Amino acid sequence: MHSISTKQLRYFHALSRHRHFGKAADQCAVTQPALSMQIKDLEETLGLSLVIRGKSNISLTPDGEEIARRAEKILAGIQDIADYAKTRSGLLSGTFRLGIIPTIAPYILPKLLPQIRTSFPDLVLKLRETNTEQLTDEVMQGQLDAILVALPLQHNDLESSQLFEDPFFLVTNSEDPHDSENPYKLLEERELLLLEEGHCLRDQAISLCDRVSQKALSQFGATSLKTLLELVANNQGITLIPKMAAHVEITPESKLRLIRFPQPEPSRMIGLVWRKSSPRHKDFYALCKEIMTLMKPGETKR
Repeated sequence: MHSISTKQLRYFHALSRHRHFGKAADQCAVTQPALSMQIKDLEETLGLSLVIRGKSNISLTPDGEEIARRAEKILAGIQDIADYAKTRSGLLSGTFRLGIIPTIAPYILPKLLPQIRTSFPDLVLKLRETNTEQLTDEVMQGQLDAILVALPLQHNDLESSQLFEDPFFLVTNSEDPHDSENPYKLLEERELLLLEEGHCLRDQAISLCDRVSQKALSQFGATSLKTLLELVANNQGITLIPKMAAHVEITPESKLRLIRFPQPEPSRMIGLVWRKSSPRHKDFYALCKEIMTLMKPGETKR
């Protein structure tokens, strides 16, 4: 029996996540035939059928599902060995790969990066910005050391630390002649514009504002907060924005008006998340301390 290679496990795990040979090959930066060949070699080595190949998509056999689950743990374990070596070089030194969601990245990184460089000059911080689901997959695989996302993030193999609360504001056109200052009443009456499916901010907004009917939700899904605000400025509806984003995006010239919710304000909790098995816990808590110092009460106020 030939040995199983880490390359085969990495390729198969990518296929198990995407359920698509082309997308898995793109993630692994190889051609589709090369990835397919490695998967076939893995099946022959194990003597198991792992993949059911359809015309337009693929699925995994029960054996494939089990091998995918074990491959994820093995790949993360290999990364943990490398991470252990990094911890021997000192606190937050060497390379640290941080994932961050798009509704946080533009509003915290400009201040955080200079602070990190000053506090930890030996640290090489590599950033990855994408949605929560993708970041969760990548931190589980060991491709990322930690991710900065909105909590809660439920996973038995992940650990998290709460950092700060980020309240929501309602945003309307500044020239809108609405006669109500009650944001909940406006949510019932106006069309609510949100980010497209797949953005956690969309799910948070819907769950926090349960007075919004499905009829009031716009069928349009924007890809960025900037797009949402442009639509509101042009009288296409109203939207919700986190406080940290409002500080940056809304200016006197933007034709937008912020309306605060009554207490208790709806909000999202921002936190750092990492694999429980990672040996870099001291690094994670040091990073948490830096972020909490940066975002202490008052920092995000206009």
